[in-house]
Amino acid sequence: MASNTTSGSETFDIGGDLTVNRLGFGAMRITGEEIIGRPEDEADAEDVLRRAVDLGVDFVDTADSYGPGVSERLIGEALGDPDDVVVASKAGLLRNREGDWLPHGDPDFLKNQVLCSLDRLGTDTIDLYQYHRPDPDTDFEDSVHAFAEMKDAGQVAHVGLSNVTVEQLETATDIVDIATVQNRYNVGHRDDEDVLAACEEKGVGFIPWGPMYAVDDEDAGGVLDEVAERRDATPQQVSLAWLLDHSDVTLPIPGTSSVDHLESNLAAADLSLTDEDRAALNAVDPQ
Repeated sequence: MASNTTSGSETFDIGGDLTVNRLGFGAMRITGEEIIGRPEDEADAEDVLRRAVDLGVDFVDTADSYGPGVSERLIGEALGDPDDVVVASKAGLLRNREGDWLPHGDPDFLKNQVLCSLDRLGTDTIDLYQYHRPDPDTDFEDSVHAFAEMKDAGQVAHVGLSNVTVEQLETATDIVDIATVQNRYNVGHRDDEDVLAACEEKGVGFIPWGPMYAVDDEDAGGVLDEVAERRDATPQQVSLAWLLDHSDVTLPIPGTSSVDHLESNLAAADLSLTDEDRAALNAVDPQ
């Protein structure tokens, strides 16, 4: 099995050359309500970003559709273009007035979006740029070729995918090196176990979005509560600890707009699960 980590490693090498701590930060929640518009207090949002970096976070994930554009701009203003922080973004989703997420993988659109992302982030090269969601109205290979061209042009260092199947991962890999896959995955939702396995085999980073959503699941939430009580932790911390423990290629990116929640989430990196904890969590019937 190929891997960019050693067993139990606290770090992962994205694309083989960008070493990051495996517990990162998702910057979706630093925008306004429903992930639209500016946050109520932009200074507070920037403080969360800076505090994350102060606490050792060196992998920050965002997207052009968060805001739209707001999250990227705040990252650019708060962090600049740091050499010691890997910033990942995405393109391929539009937002309408109702806040719907609409796939849009037209190559010309994607090539325009990377220019916008570069400008908002204040950088010449985006460390990791991900295709946010395959568009049923656009040939998948055409969309991936657009990302390959961005990489060839030096606009992005590495290419990632999001919300894809194993087949789509294989197709994309024939076009350009794929550094990461970002799919929904948590202790209560494991539909993409096959995608995770493919990432493990290829040494591709797996970024589980919604890493703490399971705390609200009827089955998973109860087990998380039990383990959390036994370990004097929060269910959210247990959720993150399970993801870190489950596979060495996982890169959880919990997001929040609160410094207190940020600090609590990051403490999960120090929570080691016992065999009893692991058995209970692994036995959860995924929804």
